[in-house]
Amino acid sequence: MSYRARFGKDNSACDSGNSAEGSGSSKGPDEVSNDFDHEIAQLTKHRSRPHRLLSGDMAGKSRLPVSTMKMLAGRESNYSGRGRFSLADCCHVLSRYLPINGPWGVDQSRSPAYVSQFSNDGLAFVAGFQGGHIRIYNVEKGWKVQKDILTKTLRWTITDTSLSPDQRYLVYASMTPVVNIVNVGSSTTVSVANVMEVHEGLDFSIEGDEDEFGIFSVKFSTDGRELVAASSDASIYVYDLQANKSDVNTVCFADETGHLIYSGSDDNLCKVWDRRCLMTYGQASGVLMGHLEGVTFIDSRGDGRYLISNGKDQTTKLWDIRKMSSRAIPRLTDRDWDYRWMEYPAHARTLKHPNDQSLATYRGHAVLRTLIRCYFSPAYSTGQKYIYTGSSDHSVYIYDLVTGAQVAKLDHHEGPVRDCSWHPLYPILVSSSWDGTVARWEFPGDDQVPTLVRPKIRRRRGFY
Repeated sequence: MSYRARFGKDNSACDSGNSAEGSGSSKGPDEVSNDFDHEIAQLTKHRSRPHRLLSGDMAGKSRLPVSTMKMLAGRESNYSGRGRFSLADCCHVLSRYLPINGPWGVDQSRSPAYVSQFSNDGLAFVAGFQGGHIRIYNVEKGWKVQKDILTKTLRWTITDTSLSPDQRYLVYASMTPVVNIVNVGSSTTVSVANVMEVHEGLDFSIEGDEDEFGIFSVKFSTDGRELVAASSDASIYVYDLQANKSDVNTVCFADETGHLIYSGSDDNLCKVWDRRCLMTYGQASGVLMGHLEGVTFIDSRGDGRYLISNGKDQTTKLWDIRKMSSRAIPRLTDRDWDYRWMEYPAHARTLKHPNDQSLATYRGHAVLRTLIRCYFSPAYSTGQKYIYTGSSDHSVYIYDLVTGAQVAKLDHHEGPVRDCSWHPLYPILVSSSWDGTVARWEFPGDDQVPTLVRPKIRRRRGFY
């Protein structure tokens, strides 16, 4: 059956009897400390802790981290009895090699870069620029431009892109209610919308609705059959691609099932939507309170339980949806402050939400001018033990998820870093900035670090 669903603005639970009234972490809404002892901390350690027989110097004792040479020697001697490294053993080794060397240049544009994302297998990389320009790079072939796309939205900023799981199609969004899908698996290296190739438009507007809105975030489902989009009219849209039918700032699927969807918006809330009860109730299953200002981006851990969010209150927060509430208290915000062109008030940096339900809070980066994005580090190489985020102070920040420590800060850009992406397999991170530079950070990298040209930056008032 074909459908195009729109999720509304009501915060009531679809089944209030099953919604947990979140009371927040037992440690309160403070920043992460060394004694952070929630289930996710144990899961993270489990994913990146070596086998006990590879880490022990003597019976009953272990010293972490274990040197790579010692672990290799233990593998050769088959201390673990498996004759090979487990995924946790691999993560313990790889997670110490952060992509902090560089940067090397990937691309340079006169227009601000807004979006940068690796494909799921890490073989392709997508960058989107202001003015409707998108480039796809072949990572294996020295970051050669595989596809140069000139979109339908030449006068708009590319707000988001998403590659289908099979990498045959790319969908891109801008400040219009129409997202466009293009076949990137074709042999042409240049794609001009509806001149050289067809860019099929998928209209998310509702017939008879005269209100204009833009799409801030768009994602393929894991099976590639559906698109989920977040719009500036405070709605979430699900589009059935097989049937060809048809202010929220960010949206993503919670896990591979596609049943749960997370969203974040300018009402300061993260919301959880269960599509299995939407036909009956049409409302969010629950809300997560804690941000004092609007939510700019969310990222799921992929397990249907945990997510992180960036907020205009200059924080990243970690959440467990089992703590969600059925209702939200009236939002707390400074209505005289606008993140697009004002600095965050000094007095507000010490404020805390009285009903903060987050597990942990991470501070240091800046979320101003534009919708700065944050992510969990890859599961394969790091066990998701880090979170990383762009920043309007021109840097990329990497935090330890469990301790909250800032483990790295990547400085190069001369404009806000709206987006960044960590390679799913290797210690490579790419950052994209309003200075027009797409930069690559690696470990260990080459001995010689090329000097990237830093363009002169014109003052801009960013809105997205």
